[in-house]
Amino acid sequence: MNKLKLLALLCLVMALTAAGCGRHYGRGDVDAMGERVAHEMNELIEKTVQDSEKAKKVEAVVADIVQEIKESYKQNRQFHRKLYELNANYQAVPEDFTKILDEMNNSRMRSATKILGLRFKMKEMLTAEEWKSLSDGMNQYRARYWHDKDGTDAGKSGG
Repeated sequence: MNKLKLLALLCLVMALTAAGCGRHYGRGDVDAMGERVAHEMNELIEKTVQDSEKAKKVEAVVADIVQEIKESYKQNRQFHRKLYELNANYQAVPEDFTKILDEMNNSRMRSATKILGLRFKMKEMLTAEEWKSLSDGMNQYRARYWHDKDGTDAGKSGG
């Protein structure tokens, strides 16, 4: 069950950058979305964590997570550009594509590992009650954007 919660939290953090919409986001949109996510998370932290010094430290970790997500997005766009360029190359062989895909997957794994480490850093700062309240608040936020278990739209439509 803890692994499921951990995976759900990691997915939540990654999904917050996309906010459930299918449209392409430009760099400015990703920055604006990151700021909005950080703002909403900071509001949730202020409601959840009573110790203001601890809350500031947790907010700093959230800022690090948001920054990592932004960097990951930027790296993914660069890998996609390489794939587009390679696709236009008539002489390209499958190994050329595989090399880029391997690099992209390794980059994603490094980013996900960093985010996971930050998640545990944040969890260690909080009491079990604070963590539960924060997780419950994030689940409410997530429900506005993700589909529910049977695949129907649980939040906003369109996107």
